Amino acid sequence: MNTAGPRSLRDSDEVADRRAMLHSSSTASPLTDWLDRLIAARESAGLPAEMPYVDPLDAGIEARVLIVLEAPGPMTNAFNALPGSGFISSDNDDATAENLWLARQHAGLIDGVVIWNAVPWYLGPTKRKPLVADKEAGGAILRDLTQMLPELHTVVPLGDHARATWKRFARPRLGTAMRTIESYHSGNQAMNQPGLRAHLQASLIRAAVDWRPHANVYNATIVIERDGFGTPTNHWYRDAHGDRIDIHPRWW
Repeated sequence: MNTAGPRSLRDSDEVADRRAMLHSSSTASPLTDWLDRLIAARESAGLPAEMPYVDPLDAGIEARVLIVLEAPGPMTNAFNALPGSGFISSDNDDATAENLWLARQHAGLIDGVVIWNAVPWYLGPTKRKPLVADKEAGGAILRDLTQMLPELHTVVPLGDHARATWKRFARPRLGTAMRTIESYHSGNQAMNQPGLRAHLQASLIRAAVDWRPHANVYNATIVIERDGFGTPTNHWYRDAHGDRIDIHPRWW
């Protein structure tokens, strides 16, 4: 995240500088290599593969907080007639990114963040919304991403599609202690509604603080989710803020 101001990726020189960092940054390059392999595999299978890279100014594999958006917007797509940046970033030149940039700045959530999309390939115009099949495939990829982030303690899905993808397809049987803080998509449609911008800001303020030193699982009401065969898939409880804490079964 460029702290000088929002929309810094409107500058072509800034885009070029970050492209040069994709394989040189020790925190970004493992995710770049992973995405390159994913793009190649999807292209070979004839699947949509126009996927923006993780912003190398964000935390990469050292991320403690993962913000999940819906799907890449036009200004992430470097293949558009009006080229975007090619990055998933709160520095992109659009309102969704600017609102997220402002919320992160307000929350002091500058470092330790990586941003991803529930459906990581470009769907086309924003009116095209993810289908269930998109979310299922995207959720498997999101699940793989979390395994590459050893410091991750909080996932923040923004909006209905990100929340559904994380909840239904990525989080079950994750086997990792994880907090979920749900909030609203940072697009103007949500952010211009009363109270929703403040909700996003408050959510990111909570996300900036590691919950694990304050966990008190022994006084919590543990919820056990099960699949259709009765096998437990998740163990979780709600903290004082109402955020969901998924725990590893060995904790209790």
